[in-house]
Amino acid sequence: MRIHWPRRVFAQVLTAQLAITTGVMVLATGLFLAPLSHALDDQAMRRALAIAETAAADPDLARNLRTTAPAVHGPVQSTAERIRRSTGALYIVVMDTRGVRWSHTNVAEIGQHVSTDPSRTLAGQEVRQIDTGTLGRSARAKVPLRDGGGRIIGAVSVGIAYDSVHGLLLRAIPGLLRYAGAALAAGVLAAVVVARSLRRRTHGVATADISALLDEREAMLHGIREGVVAFDRRGRIRLVNDEAGRLLGLDADPAGRALDEVLPPGRTTDVLAGRVAGSDLLAISGGRVLVANRVPTRDGGAVVTLRDRTELELLGRELDSTQGLLDALRAQDHEHANQLHTVRGLLELGRYDMAVEFVAEVASAHRASAEQIAERVHDPLLSALLVGKAAIAAERGVSLRMSPNTLLPDAVVDPRDLVTVLGNLIDNALDATAECPRTEPFVEVELRAEGTTAVLRISDTGPGVPPEKREQIFAEGWSTKSATVVSRGRGIGLALVRRLSERYGGMARVTARAGGGAVFTVVLPEALAPDHLAADRLLPALPPPPDDGATRRPPSRHPTSTPNDGATRRPPVCQLTATGESP
Repeated sequence: MRIHWPRRVFAQVLTAQLAITTGVMVLATGLFLAPLSHALDDQAMRRALAIAETAAADPDLARNLRTTAPAVHGPVQSTAERIRRSTGALYIVVMDTRGVRWSHTNVAEIGQHVSTDPSRTLAGQEVRQIDTGTLGRSARAKVPLRDGGGRIIGAVSVGIAYDSVHGLLLRAIPGLLRYAGAALAAGVLAAVVVARSLRRRTHGVATADISALLDEREAMLHGIREGVVAFDRRGRIRLVNDEAGRLLGLDADPAGRALDEVLPPGRTTDVLAGRVAGSDLLAISGGRVLVANRVPTRDGGAVVTLRDRTELELLGRELDSTQGLLDALRAQDHEHANQLHTVRGLLELGRYDMAVEFVAEVASAHRASAEQIAERVHDPLLSALLVGKAAIAAERGVSLRMSPNTLLPDAVVDPRDLVTVLGNLIDNALDATAECPRTEPFVEVELRAEGTTAVLRISDTGPGVPPEKREQIFAEGWSTKSATVVSRGRGIGLALVRRLSERYGGMARVTARAGGGAVFTVVLPEALAPDHLAADRLLPALPPPPDDGATRRPPSRHPTSTPNDGATRRPPVCQLTATGESP
């Protein structure tokens, strides 16, 4: 009958442990019995030696051996038998120097030569051995027999029945087997407990499936486009798949190291370490927007999944830009409708000259506003962004001004980064200014070049940022908005602004504005190409824009004109509204 080896891991472990335990117990029992048998033999030989020495020390025995002849009822036989009966020996044989027996348990052997060579004993040596003689197998000892002068006149041989020694060994085996059986039962019980625990842990998986599962696990972890980071109970990294290494910017394998040794301090490290509670937590790593979820495991560790939301954030910004453009177009449409109604009314009233003057004034105002921005900001993406933001600001009742120091050449290395920074800061400033009412609210934009360094400064007339929160507002996930608003993506824009500035080797900070409000300053070294330096020395200096801002219209007597004197009054007390939302 063919024996099938079990397929399940726990069954294989149980079978192996039972076989090992049984084999160890059998081996241990055998190893114990072997020295026990030897010890019993040695003990029997020592006993025989002691009896032989006692008999040889009897002076009457030596005297009778010299003065009498070997006889069945002789004094030597009587003395030997008396000692044998009192000690329980199998035999006591007294022989002379010729090897002739003078005593024996079997009286027929008296007067006969011994069956074994007595030369060593007659030479003065003690002999101990297990041997077979006329009475069968025995443990025997032989000692020389000396007279009063110390001369060897014969020998005494004593034998202990080997069956009695074997009987001692057999009587010890049942007790030994009981102990071995108890130890075997304890081993079997421990093996069953370990196998059941292993069964729960392995969920009954077969051994052949483990290799396949490991291969599938490795392929899945390193093939999916989602980062996975596993931690043990002590917070050390146990596993990082390829995507997680890419998202976190890890070059070497960090397995076995603490998280704080691998990543710099910040929100990303806090989220991965579980120091920030929640689900779908936003974090930024190397300019990438990540969504992290941490799930604890049964062994006290945790698994963190990371999703790259950078592309989604870019799409969100594009949608926001599109929405801003729609808002600007809606504002322009509303304003143009009012202007057309005014022109129509003037025409119906026959005020043709006034209608012509009004149209020329409106066209000149819009053209002047766009031209002033384009003259100061040569990059088309940035100037288009400012024109659109100006329309949105006008609809919200806020004036968007250009600083007299604004002058940025068309030499931006990556205009998209500056669009992200500028658009985010303007939107934050508009939100803060609109929520803190003033008589003349405005946002002032300053863009200038200092060699190859681009400096962006956005000031507003909002409530400002308290000194204790000026670093906190750049933290990932921080916002003054409600938790519901933050969960929809706020709390990362200003963090991205700071990360972009740090990527360029620059900085981003916020200070207080004289007269109330906040001033955000972003410095981006090497953001401009060096080719513009020589060309800019040949350009004539541009005249400063009007004091009332690039987006203000000139004063007009018509009702659609919006005068703005650019006054800066002390702002009323209002709440902090600066956020890190992304444009």
